[in-house]
Amino acid sequence: MSDQTATAVQRLMEQYTEIARLAGALAHEIKNPLSTIRLNLQLLAEDIEVEPSPHQHRSLRRVATMQSECKRLQGLLDDFLNFAKVRRLTLKPTDLNRELDNLLDFFAPEAEAAGVTVRRYFDRELPTVLLDRDSFRAAVLNLLINAKQAMEQGGVLTVATTAEGEWVLLHLIDTGCGMDDQTAARMFETFFSTKPGGSGLGLPTTSKIIEAHGGAIRVETEEGRGTHFTVSLPVPARLPGQGSGTREVIVPE
Repeated sequence: MSDQTATAVQRLMEQYTEIARLAGALAHEIKNPLSTIRLNLQLLAEDIEVEPSPHQHRSLRRVATMQSECKRLQGLLDDFLNFAKVRRLTLKPTDLNRELDNLLDFFAPEAEAAGVTVRRYFDRELPTVLLDRDSFRAAVLNLLINAKQAMEQGGVLTVATTAEGEWVLLHLIDTGCGMDDQTAARMFETFFSTKPGGSGLGLPTTSKIIEAHGGAIRVETEEGRGTHFTVSLPVPARLPGQGSGTREVIVPE
């Protein structure tokens, strides 16, 4: 790379960083008045509900609509800030199977309520991986919720772990509605969503978290037959006589 090209790349990176910083600051500034609007709408609804007339019933419906839209905007801002922020990861040697067991136990009531049967197939000889537990848990939970939502009439969600060379693989396979080729090709694009009111930031954020762990995510899907996500995580290298210790990384997102 020439000095001129390197300078141009550096300038573009600085511009991108500044835009990301300003966008994050703007999102924070929007959240403050939005919270005030939501509070005042709630107070207005409480005032009207004391002795509502027929006309005020219509007003209450309008207030409820505005409250719903404010809630949607709040969720969009939260998702955006989570996507855009600089993430400080503390990667520690972790038993992936145990983390998944704990997460699936937490998810079990939600799956049961949706008529989803969760099957676990874990490789008990699985190598240790380096994980930031909180962020990785959030990424996998998002995949679990997506799988549940894809099985509106219930179904089976298989969660499995395997080892393949220098990689540990996490498989999440659902029997849901699947996706067409166009949707599958765009599913990790920022702000792309097929859900009414969706932010389109859930899967891009999940992908960034996995990439921050040195891993990758891929998907196989077919309409009417379900979806198979595969998360690949590297097995940490070991020097003779040494284990894999904790390390910290800062990942701009």
